[in-house]
Amino acid sequence: MAEINERLAGLSPEKRALLLQQLAKQSPAAPRSEIGRRPRPARIPLSFAQQRLWILDQLDPGSAAYNVPTSMWMQGRLDEAVFARALDEIVRRHESLRTTIAADEQGPHQVVQPPSAVPVERQDLRHLPAGQRDAAAFAFARAEAARPFELARGPLLRALLVRVDDERYLFTLNAHHIAVDGWSLGLLNDELRQLYGAYQDGAPSPLPELPVQYVDYALWQRELLEGPTLRTQLDYWQQRLAGPLPVLELPGDRPRPPVQSYRGEVLRSTLAAETWDAIKRLSRQEGATPFMTVLAAYQTLLMRYSGQEDLVVGVGVANRRREELESLAGFFVNTLALRNDLSGDPTFRELLAQVKDSTLGAYSHQDLPMERLIEELAPTRSLSHSPLFQAMLFFQNFPSGESHLAGLTLAPVDFDAINPGTARSDLALFASEDDGALALFFEYATDLFDAPTIEAFSRHFQQLLRSIAGDPNRRLGELEILPPEERRWLLRDCNDTALDAPVDTPLHVLFQRQAERRPDAVAVECGAQRLSYGELDARSDALARALVARGAGPGQLVGLFVERSPQMLVALLGVLKAGAAYVPMDPSYPAERLGYMLEDAQARLIVSERGLLAQLPASDCEVVLLDEIDTAPGARVDRDVGPEDLAYVIFTSGSTGRPKGVQIPHRAAVNFLAAVAREPGLSETDTVCAVTTLSFDIAVLELLLPLTVGARIALADRATVADGAALARLIDSAGASVMQATPATWRMLLDAGWRGRAQLRILCGGEALPRELADRLLDCGAQLWNLYGPTETTVWSAVERVSAGDEAISIGRPLANTDIHIVDARGQVLPAGVPGELLIGGLGVARGYLARPELTAEKFVPDRYGPRAGARLYRTGDLARRRRDGRIEVLGRIDHQVKLRGFRIELGEIEAVLAEHPDVRQAVVICREDRPGDKRLVAYLIGDSDAAELRAFARQRLPEYMLPSAFVCLSEYPLTPNGKVDRKALPAPDAGAVETAATYMSPRNGEEETLARLWADVLGLERVGIHDDFFDLGGHSLLATQLVSRVQKAFGGEIALRSLFEAPTVAGFAELLLRQRMDSVDADALAGMLDQLEGLSDEDIQLLLAGEGAER
Repeated sequence: MAEINERLAGLSPEKRALLLQQLAKQSPAAPRSEIGRRPRPARIPLSFAQQRLWILDQLDPGSAAYNVPTSMWMQGRLDEAVFARALDEIVRRHESLRTTIAADEQGPHQVVQPPSAVPVERQDLRHLPAGQRDAAAFAFARAEAARPFELARGPLLRALLVRVDDERYLFTLNAHHIAVDGWSLGLLNDELRQLYGAYQDGAPSPLPELPVQYVDYALWQRELLEGPTLRTQLDYWQQRLAGPLPVLELPGDRPRPPVQSYRGEVLRSTLAAETWDAIKRLSRQEGATPFMTVLAAYQTLLMRYSGQEDLVVGVGVANRRREELESLAGFFVNTLALRNDLSGDPTFRELLAQVKDSTLGAYSHQDLPMERLIEELAPTRSLSHSPLFQAMLFFQNFPSGESHLAGLTLAPVDFDAINPGTARSDLALFASEDDGALALFFEYATDLFDAPTIEAFSRHFQQLLRSIAGDPNRRLGELEILPPEERRWLLRDCNDTALDAPVDTPLHVLFQRQAERRPDAVAVECGAQRLSYGELDARSDALARALVARGAGPGQLVGLFVERSPQMLVALLGVLKAGAAYVPMDPSYPAERLGYMLEDAQARLIVSERGLLAQLPASDCEVVLLDEIDTAPGARVDRDVGPEDLAYVIFTSGSTGRPKGVQIPHRAAVNFLAAVAREPGLSETDTVCAVTTLSFDIAVLELLLPLTVGARIALADRATVADGAALARLIDSAGASVMQATPATWRMLLDAGWRGRAQLRILCGGEALPRELADRLLDCGAQLWNLYGPTETTVWSAVERVSAGDEAISIGRPLANTDIHIVDARGQVLPAGVPGELLIGGLGVARGYLARPELTAEKFVPDRYGPRAGARLYRTGDLARRRRDGRIEVLGRIDHQVKLRGFRIELGEIEAVLAEHPDVRQAVVICREDRPGDKRLVAYLIGDSDAAELRAFARQRLPEYMLPSAFVCLSEYPLTPNGKVDRKALPAPDAGAVETAATYMSPRNGEEETLARLWADVLGLERVGIHDDFFDLGGHSLLATQLVSRVQKAFGGEIALRSLFEAPTVAGFAELLLRQRMDSVDADALAGMLDQLEGLSDEDIQLLLAGEGAER
């Protein structure tokens, strides 16, 4: 026995697998009954695999998604009559090729048709110029591949023979998957060669009669899976697939549509032989097969793209472990749902060991058909995706190289050349060894992905395999997926933003230079108040002297508690000239918040005005009143202010509820002003309408930028800022050429009737700019700019000039001397198109948070990507992706991504869809948990919209799991002090806003009564309410087909199976039936019916309804 064990240990994984196959064939038959020829019942059931394909065909009739075409070039003299005879013999031999699928109230069943000639379409292209013939031949082949089959009528096998020259043909064999699988196609090609050769020689068929037919297999399978075998297999899979099944959400070019269309394309690439050899060596070292290694790599890349660590991939197995099935055409292939846990960032070797274990376990339990497993697991159903997995992997041996037969040379055609334009899942990888290399075919859903996205995925997959081959001990998050040239583009080219900014010059010095150059020019005006550059310079000098006399200087923080007037500019510049940093304190803020800010800042001085003294919170600070400053001429304060000295500290909201102070040095502020002066641009000829509170850092652009370039500030007072009509008048009267505001302020202006100003450059920032608002603003000024940036990187970090179009608004590219990186949770740079956290580096990065070293260390991290020693990056917490042209799109907050019933949902995607409705001006969606364990999506809307109409609108554009369960209409959103939507303050929805089917509601008319009875009969329930969901009550796909059949019998007409998935409640289905009937009636007839109905009294209607119910 020891010798046997030693010999077994020396076998390669491939040889061990082959040995297992041979042992399986020779194992005792007792536990597994022979298939054999079986008596044919009147109703021949479908196999489980056929049953699922039939249901999919009912859901999407006329789809070519499950066509299985194969093509080959034939060179030589072809005897077409002999060729057709060979095809006919193949169909005679294999019943599956001449079987149709009939259906009745009991469901579908097989009908084996008598042998008949295979339909062969013939095309002759010899009349075309020689250079056009191949392309035309492929066009015919692709058209054939895309032609649907009618399962009820047949035939389920067709052929196409295109003659491109006297002795050159393109032959295509096309079948429905319900009749064949990949193994079958190889088998049919082999039989075709043998039969054609024999018939050419005048010999009879050399092929022995088949021991069994597919019908025998289907009957045997049903028997096998009704006893203990079923229980053992089910127990295994229920344990492997326990809990909510993850829905793979690969970053795509479009959101997942509500209904999967199965439209697709194929992209081909090749893994170099050198890398493939290294992968095979690694597999042998780990006692795994190359398939297992490729699967582990595939799951690694899916994880790196999606951020999901719980992954299920569908893997095809031939499922022909019995010898009598090896020579039989039919649909035997089974798809196994291989689930692996990639959490904890294991090494690749560790993942491979896990994948090996799960794969071997799955192979040992491969007899359970996926269709039976789905019935048992009853996963959440959606028409938008497959129930168990959304990505697949197949290792196949595609024929390669030429072969010869009876005067013909045969050359296979790669299946991507004749792809029917379909995809059965989001993404499927078909891998096949080809001339020492590994051919990779990526079949992808074009609803989700464009070709460049899949081309990039293919590049990253090959780079990942090279990384694995180089060092399989690296952790999954460390393995490189970016080829060197792509990494250089992301890190260097996309951040090529160098600008020679005067960062060694303090802010106030930039202003002083303008004051010296143009002392009489107007610097700021507010109503009747006006200050020239010279006056502003003199007054701020006077304040600086007073502050220095009281101990202000570099490192000191001075509070600014002032109203919106020119005095505010005096205060700001005076503090800077004193060498100190200003801390804005908005008089409208609560006293408690102001008190905390003073305490945190350890300020000893506050600059204020006599009229505000009563509002100042109690503190030990000395108050310097602007009204009482000695403005007599005096010497300019000479303070040595360096680029790293603080210019200001802005307090922003903190997650703990207490604000945190962001420390901005002169270097960062000066760089920002230089960058924005260049783009979007500002010069001395401009007038800036300033509307933002000093406590919001974007006021730096409105107040300091104009003063450093010699422009004029038109300062809106507090009352004007809050009044759309008054603000509109100010914009015109001041002759404003630039105005910056949040989306909320721009909406206020538009809603007040503002029609724009032709010369105005509109700057919008502080929150995401919706496309709908952008389109309104584009007509209101000369330019529209979208600005993005957190306070921690000095006001704005990226800009984009917005143009008309349908694409989502981008934040553009980094400002001067700014770096932006998109990284995953482990800090790895992500490819274009893949969402991750947005990190910002460069000269604009703040010093950190005031007196919060732990938080500073958490949010300001070392820059591991750039060349500057000691540089840091700020972690924004924003979810973003880089587009392929280098521009950046912010998708939302990472903490706005929610997980609901196993689905990962980006709330911004739902908001964007709702905002497309013409009656919705703005939409905000949050996930609430008002009762423990009851998580639900709630939409908050501004506009005159009806909840039912919105729900229907959203249902046409979003998968079911992304539909809000409540819609709340508001006149306005609660806002933070900075004008952003305060999501935490949104009200809980009342009961009327929530869509629920928890309460039983009886049928309201005869039609609903009939439907409710049919629902209950099929489900085996005593009663069903009109709002009860068929699938929530235990319905599954097969029961759905029975229900639709009974509904058709009760109501007449054709009803698509998809209708039940679209409207799974009695009330919804009745409404859908009504709409379908209305669509089938012309407008005049419908108008006549409505005329009659409108003339009936309530009593007449009740009598008619009662009569209708009695008749039914």
